[in-house]
Amino acid sequence: MLGNWMIGRGLRKTLQDEDGTALLEMAISLTATFLLAFALFELCMLTYTCIVLNDAAQEGVRYAIMHGTDSSNCSGPDNGCADKTYANVKKIVTKTASASLHDLSAMTVNVTYGSVTATPGNPVSVKVVYTYVPYMNFPGLKRTMTFTSQGRVLF
Repeated sequence: MLGNWMIGRGLRKTLQDEDGTALLEMAISLTATFLLAFALFELCMLTYTCIVLNDAAQEGVRYAIMHGTDSSNCSGPDNGCADKTYANVKKIVTKTASASLHDLSAMTVNVTYGSVTATPGNPVSVKVVYTYVPYMNFPGLKRTMTFTSQGRVLF
């Protein structure tokens, strides 16, 4: 009888022993903390990239509205314009978008003149399409984003 009591007491003590629980709790809490920190970083970078690419589209429109047919450095579809491929507008967009800290080789820039002319008063639109590639492979963050800005040619 005494032997059974000693075995039960030893088993109870083994089951109630807390050696290593602090290490386990710390491992779980550090894992959750790092996961939350990296997710927050990725969300901040996604937001920052959206803001920078939106600004890039706006800068492209600013350039296009100031460099119409009345400008000495015309950028548009008209015969008098030297930049018929809109390379200058695209260069401004790419330069501004480079602040996003991402690889922009997958970014496309489309420039559209509403009346197919860059004469003052006609609409112009710059569309930036970019597939966001996350720094860490969190599911659901790889997505295609589109930013469009519009204006009217001034000069």
